[in-house]
Parts: sequence; structure tokens; C-alpha cells
Amino acid sequence: MAADFKITQLRHFIWVSELKGFHAAAKKAHRSQPAISLSIQDLENKLGEALFEKRSARTAKTELTAFGSDFLPKAKELVAHHDRIAQDMDLLVRHKTGHLRLASVPSIASQVLPDILVRFMADAPDLHISFYDDNSATVLKMVERQQVDFGISNQFYPDDHTDKQFTPIWKDQVGIVCPRDHELASRTGLHWEELHQHRLITNGTSLLLQQTEAAPLLKGSQFHISNMISLIAMLEAGMGITTLPRLAFPDGHHKLCFIPLVSPDIVRFTGIVTLNNKSLSPPAQSLIQLILDTTGEHN
Repeated sequence: MAADFKITQLRHFIWVSELKGFHAAAKKAHRSQPAISLSIQDLENKLGEALFEKRSARTAKTELTAFGSDFLPKAKELVAHHDRIAQDMDLLVRHKTGHLRLASVPSIASQVLPDILVRFMADAPDLHISFYDDNSATVLKMVERQQVDFGISNQFYPDDHTDKQFTPIWKDQVGIVCPRDHELASRTGLHWEELHQHRLITNGTSLLLQQTEAAPLLKGSQFHISNMISLIAMLEAGMGITTLPRLAFPDGHHKLCFIPLVSPDIVRFTGIVTLNNKSLSPPAQSLIQLILDTTGEHN
């Protein structure tokens, strides 16, 4: 017979794991330490396996067993699913009109969606929206796990995601970003071979160059920065130049400029991701239609 999990016990397990101790977890839960210990013990009895290694005088922190490490992400998923349902029910009790969840890559989240969401909320003042901003891989996982109604991600290979549908919306040109006082800043377009003499900082979107004639630039790069805030700071400090899709570049930046890469001409498509064979809620359908009406199906 399958174990009958209690959400409270799962929370206690997660807190003990994350805080590395029963005392810290008890403080967070506003319970006594023996109460947390009994909660974990009952959960272990249901599972038939120990979740934490036995502590000794030499071990100050509480460590997970191999089984505990495997169980932790599943416990987190169960708790997150419970909390989403509880939140939805709370909104219904308070006579709200619904809950819309969406996830988007940062470029669209910061450059495009704010104006669209302002317009959308004007016609749905009681709708509750949860909005997540992350990279494409995370957005696709959230769609797959049904953590969001739909996602906005960069285009992916259909063979890798046969359970999803991608609708391209935005066509985004790749270019070079450099300080405004850089020698390239006055150019209106650049050929990739002109970049060899400049220090290139690669980032997550630089993979767009991989299957093009500009791929040698990636091998010669000395620096890779994945975080956009850190990348912008390094560019502002004069560390080098980078490649970015136009929408990923902060609009109106006073210290940096964007120069289109004309050879090769590289474009990135970003669009809406939904699950096949899963109907959308009315709010999700309405927002997608507004996005299509605002931007056009194929920019």
C-alpha cells in the first residue's frame, strides 16, 4: 500500500534538509525540536527508509541519506503542487475570477510583457497572476510539469519536445554589445571576422553562433558569464564585447550600444509554448490572443 503523506511532515523534512538541522527547522515551524523529530520519524516509518544519516559528535550538520537525497525533489514537488491548489481554492473562496500562471524568458519578460499585462489586467481586475522569469530550459520544464498555464521560450527542436507546441511570435536579430566609447560603437553593422581582435565575453545566448561561420569566435573566448546582471556590469567596466539578441539588450542603455551582426545574419525566434492535448483556461486563452493581436503571429 502506498504511503499516505502529510504535507506538514513533508515541509518538516524539506526544512531540516535545507537548514541542515532539526533545531533550525523547529524554529522555522514554530514547533519544539522533539516534535520535528517525531514528525520526521513518522515519515521515515511510512517510507520504510531513513532520510537522514545518524548524527555523531563529529557531525555538526544533519546530512541526507542517499534515499533522502532522491526523495527531496519529489517532496518539494508534492508540497508545491499542494500549495498551488490551496492558493487557487483560496482565490475561489474570496470570489476572485481565477488564477493565471505563466513563465517567460527574461528578454520578453522585461521588454515586451509589461505593457501587454497592463492592458490585459485592465479588462480582468480580479484575476490573480503568478509570473515566473527564467531561462528557456526552466520555462519548458514548468510547462511540462503543468506548473504554468503556458510559457514563453526560445525556439527548441521539436524532436526533443514532442509533447509541446511552439508558436513563434518574435523574430530577434543577434548583434554585438559594447561600451559606447568602444571603437566599434560607431558601426551600423559588423562582420564576424572583424571581432577576432576584440575580447569576446560569451553568454548563454552565444550558442546561437555554434552552427554558423562565426563559430570560431566561441573557441577563442576567454570569458563566459551566464548571469545577465553580471554580464552587463563587465561590459560597462570595459572587460570586452559580447553577442546578444536585440530583445535581450537593455533598451535605452546609456553606457552600452547594440550593433547588428550582418554576417552571418543570425535570428532567434521566441514564442508561446503549450502542452499538446491540454486545454487552456479562459484567462490563458485571452492573454495569448492579446499577445497575438499586439505583436502579430510572425514578427
